[in-house]
Amino acid sequence: MKNQETFLHQEAAADVEERILEVNKSFTSPAIVGGLVGAFSEIWPGATLAVDSDRLDLAPSAHDLIIHAMALHWADDPIGQLVQSRLALKPDGLFVAAFLGGQTLHELRTSLAEAEAKLTGGLSPRVLPMGDLRDLGGLLQRAGFALPVADNRTIRVRYKCLSDLVRDLRGMGETNALISRHRRVPPRALFELAESIYASAFKDADGYLIATFELVFLTGWSPDASQPQPLRPGSAASRLSDALGVDEHSANDPSNPEQR
Repeated sequence: MKNQETFLHQEAAADVEERILEVNKSFTSPAIVGGLVGAFSEIWPGATLAVDSDRLDLAPSAHDLIIHAMALHWADDPIGQLVQSRLALKPDGLFVAAFLGGQTLHELRTSLAEAEAKLTGGLSPRVLPMGDLRDLGGLLQRAGFALPVADNRTIRVRYKCLSDLVRDLRGMGETNALISRHRRVPPRALFELAESIYASAFKDADGYLIATFELVFLTGWSPDASQPQPLRPGSAASRLSDALGVDEHSANDPSNPEQR
């Protein structure tokens, strides 16, 4: 029986599998990067496994597929993770990353912050900050990948109580590991107040707490001469005005409507 607490990893693995199946190419030497990769290794048995440490244990140009599995949001140096993954790919190898994005647990973040501010008059980091899709998409280009694509999927889950949400976060290895977090055990009153705030602001019609998880997917290819290349500026064989069916005017043409 599958671990129900890792449902999010199972969803991410299924989404990654769907994306790879859409690629008209067979992959024979896959690798999976991450610390909790069970859901992914079930789909790609026999894949090389590498822990998402600062230095990835992957040989250069050894793999035609690398899956970064639900770990990139924890990376101190996400660009470094992407660059190392690209270097471990063969030419025209595929890289796919699945991880949590900035909208994840925004309800919990808000409720804990408001509760702590009321109890102590201050705030401490209790939910990992995560990147926005608009910023994350640029990571692939900075890391040297070709044909980069970034997209996301939002999953909303219902919980009877806050402790059920915390149980799932522990099961997925997503509890607070920030160095700057408070080391003292938080008072019980903090979570009681946070749950009350949570229920008042983020409860559905049936009385369940709503938790949002944003899955972000990054897809890119190791550069290769066989891939489509952008044309040189000015090398087009036809004019844009012809394709659009409009008249073309120079910038200084008095008949240009923009000059009137």
